[in-house]
Amino acid sequence: MKHVASLVLGLAIAASVFAQDGAWKDQHGNPAPQTEARRSLNGLGGSLLVTTDKDWREKWNTPAHTAPHFNEAKSITKGQQVFVLTFFAGARLDLDGNANLACDIDVMKPDGTPAIHQTDVVCAKGKILGGPYNTHLAAPVIGFSADVSDPTGTWTVRVALKDKLRDTVLPLKTSFTLE
Repeated sequence: MKHVASLVLGLAIAASVFAQDGAWKDQHGNPAPQTEARRSLNGLGGSLLVTTDKDWREKWNTPAHTAPHFNEAKSITKGQQVFVLTFFAGARLDLDGNANLACDIDVMKPDGTPAIHQTDVVCAKGKILGGPYNTHLAAPVIGFSADVSDPTGTWTVRVALKDKLRDTVLPLKTSFTLE
């Protein structure tokens, strides 16, 4: 498996879908159901998305009043490139307005063996543009494409989003199928 982790230095802001009560909301303001890939805990919200959009960065870096649309990938073929995006909202800020979020990242092959394992990766540290309840993109973005020798089946992505100022760990999980 070829994989790269890229850092997004400027945290852009998408349409706000996270409320101050610490819950994800749909476009009509109703509470969105908690899933393994999108949930909240103790005021911190997180969401994982696997996309084949090579232009994910351009889609994300749009004006705040424009909500980006990403194509979710549930199934990919060998050689196809995918990106795993981690979004968060509700990070606790210190007295100076700084956040301190870290991530543990695991990508598991269909047989359960690790393809990627990283701990305490900086997800967001410092000032949060636009406020803590807007949706933000975490710094690590995992991009990879499967090699011919990689096993087909369900690949699992787990991200533990850790708000170090709140002492909260939010586990997120998603998957995709390599055909």
